[in-house]
Order: sequence, then structure tokens, then C-alpha cells
Amino acid sequence: MSELCDQTAAELLRRLEAGEVTCVDVMDATLGRIEAREAEVGAFLSRGEPDAMRAAAASVDARRRGGEPVGALGGLPVGVKDNLCVEGTATTCGSRLLGPFVPPYTATAVQRVLDADGIVIGKTNLDEFAMGSSTENSALGQTRNPRDASRVAGGSSGGSAAAVAAGMVPLALGSDTGGSIRQPASFCGVVGLKPTYGRVSRYGLVAYASSLDQVGPITRSVDDAALLLNVIAGHDPRDSTSLDCHVPDYLSEDEAGDVETLRIGVPGEYDRPGGDPAVGEALRRTLDALADAGHIVEEVSLPHSEYAVATYYLLASAEASSNLARYDGTLYGRRAEDPASLDDMIERTRGEGFGDEVKRRIMLGTYALSTGYAAGYYEKALRVRRLIQNDFVAAFEKFDVLMHPVAPHPAFRLGEKTDDPLSMYLEDVYSVPANLAGLPAISVPAAVPGGALPVGVQVVAPALAEVRLLAAARRVEAVAAAASVGG
Repeated sequence: MSELCDQTAAELLRRLEAGEVTCVDVMDATLGRIEAREAEVGAFLSRGEPDAMRAAAASVDARRRGGEPVGALGGLPVGVKDNLCVEGTATTCGSRLLGPFVPPYTATAVQRVLDADGIVIGKTNLDEFAMGSSTENSALGQTRNPRDASRVAGGSSGGSAAAVAAGMVPLALGSDTGGSIRQPASFCGVVGLKPTYGRVSRYGLVAYASSLDQVGPITRSVDDAALLLNVIAGHDPRDSTSLDCHVPDYLSEDEAGDVETLRIGVPGEYDRPGGDPAVGEALRRTLDALADAGHIVEEVSLPHSEYAVATYYLLASAEASSNLARYDGTLYGRRAEDPASLDDMIERTRGEGFGDEVKRRIMLGTYALSTGYAAGYYEKALRVRRLIQNDFVAAFEKFDVLMHPVAPHPAFRLGEKTDDPLSMYLEDVYSVPANLAGLPAISVPAAVPGGALPVGVQVVAPALAEVRLLAAARRVEAVAAAASVGG
């Protein structure tokens, strides 16, 4: 039954409904694959007890046999990034600081997975507090790319992307603040979707940058991403930024797409020197195939995109400085031993508990918010963010979607960028604009030559236009499949 681990969620659900396999079969295959590959990949920080996982699967099987309703996820295993709270399960955020923390509540997105009969198989690794682009910043161990164990899985949702790519789970949840779903999906050769800001509740997601964070799916196919988005999307009164608006059925409404002939804009500013030629070639092949299929492909300008990385790291770090101030050893998590005073306890708790990258961003954000500097840094970054948003508004007056790379390079080698933070930050150059603008964006694997590293094509759509986004993503997926079949 090991072949079950390499099938999409949609195919597994079809076989479950047809009675060809059982949830227990799928769970046994999943547990076997994790046992076989986890030591090499390092995707998980914690996992459920195997007997409990099999019992949960058997319960779904019994309801299906008895003709009782079964949720949309039908008993499939799901991985959850370890910055999403699950009641009674340790949430570490990949940090030494939160080691003992066990939340008394469950994140809304995770609860909706459970309500849809998804079975949470475990918590996946991430860069500490979701700050990083390689999952090397986790204080609890590195995650390696299943396609090449000498390379990174991307970040910060590297554990979720690696778990899906390695066949350990068919579905996973990640979070995306500046590309943390899309970039690891690109590096690992899977699909990663960041919804419109506010489309999915952030309740129970440990905050990094509250105006940018968003929960989304990492899956093997675009249809699987639509399936999981159907489950987790929707208004949540416990999240003040959650949008109270209509949620389409992404599996049915986007089957034909809301436009037959796509007008595709390709940002000219993203044709930057220094990127890997394989990334540009994968994008060109995809765009040429779409043009041959009758879609309109033209260049578009996003003139303020050159400021996106600087804007993002100012705003995200400022919000991180505020959000992470709560980790001081007084209420939960790590506490320094035998402090001489309250100030000593707070200083040592944070100094011992946070890793270098988290400290770097806290210091940058604190400086940007400090008296005498806020106007020149934080407030100016907010104004530039508005200009970046306006660029997208203007572009979507002419184009249905935009397409461009996810990152300038395929997965780089472990350790290659850890001593060069600026080089690591520049890996986000193509992904942070969508977060700054609050737009939905998806990474879809492009066709690459046999043996080559995976490369993702990024599709961006207007706010709340996930139907259109998924329709365009399916076309990219079909192009990649045709190119692979044709060699």
C-alpha cells in the first residue's frame, strides 16, 4: 500500500468513497512512509501516537461503512505547522523559548480541519517563530529537502512542504508572512497557496507580523489546495481581521475558471540579474505554452517593487518586535533559572531563548519604532506599502493574473546562506509583494528537465479572487504535466 503515499488527496478520497481502500490503509501507509523517511528529512517536531492515529482512521471507516456523513477530508492525514495551536499538544514555533508551552485551545484553521475529518498526524518544523527562508533557523533541528537531502526545504513552512513532497502526508497547513508557504513549495516541488489576507482565520496562529501573516494549504496538486482551502476559509468572529464575506466552493466554481482566455501580466521588474537561469527558463517555457494555448501574455510594470524587500523587513520586524515582547518568562514558556531580579529574568529569558535571527529582527523592529526614527523608517515603510498596493491595483485593471518566479533560485545548499542574512532576505524578493498588498498567490511546480531541482511558477490574483487564481494555477499545472509527458 506504499503507493498510497504518492497519490493526491483527491485520488485518495475517490478510492476511499469507492471502497477500494480504507482510512486505516492510508494511515498505515502514512506511518510507514514517515518511519522510512523522517530521519533523513526531519519534517516533524512531534507526532501523534500510532495507535491513536489508527483508531481515529478506524472511526472514520466505521462511519463511512454505516452510511453516516463523513467530512470533506474523509479521514486523510494532515500535517500542521508548529506555530498553529492544537489543544493539549506542545506548540514550540521551532524555538527553545516556547518549549514547555501547551496551548489550552485549538487554532480555527486546525479545528476546521478536524471538523472535516482530517486527522492531524503531527506538528511540522519551521524557522523559529516563522522567521526565515530555509528552516535552518529552527532551534529544534534542520529540515532537509526530500528531492536532495544536501539542500534546504525552504522556509519558514519547510517542514510542511517537505512532509508533502516526501509523501508523509497528502495535505499540510503552513503560514505565509513573506513567502513562507510559496517558497518552500517551490523548493520541494509541491503546491503552496497563500490566500487573501483575512480569507482564513489567524486565531490560534502564533503571531509574527499580524498585518502580513496568513494560513494556507500545502498540497500535491492545485485541486488538493482548493479542497483544503474550502475547509479552512471563512469568517471567524474570534479574529478581528477575518473577512465576513462569501466563500465560494473552490472545487466546483473554479473548475472551468471565471475567464476562458487569461490576460497574464509578467512584471518586467522581476527580470533581475543574479538569478538562476533555470528559474527564468522554467517561467519562459510556461508562459510560451500558455500563449500557444491562446492566452494573452504581456509585460506589466510594478514600479515600486524594488522597494518591497526593504519595506517588508521594516514592517515585519516592527510587528515582530511588538508581538514577541510577550515572551518574557512571566506567563508561559521558558524562564531563566535563579534570576537576580525581574529585569535579569526577562533579559536572560529572552537572551537564552531566542535564536540569532529572531534577535536580529526584534532589534531591527525596535529601532524602526523608536522615538526619533519611527517617522523615517516605520511610517515611511507604511507609505511605500500603499504605493506597492496601488501598483497591483493598476496592473489588475488590465490583467486577470500576474505570473512570475517564486524565488530567484531553486533550493540552495544547507549552510550556503546562513552567514549572509542579506542574501537570505533577497530570496524573498518575488514573494513579499503579495503579502504587502494582501493578495492571494500560489506556487505551482513548473516542468523542469529530468533530475533538475524543482522550480515553482507564482500566480497572483486580485484580492478575494481565489477562484480565478486557482483556475490560472490549473492551467500552469496542465502545461507542466504536458511538458513532462512530452519530454
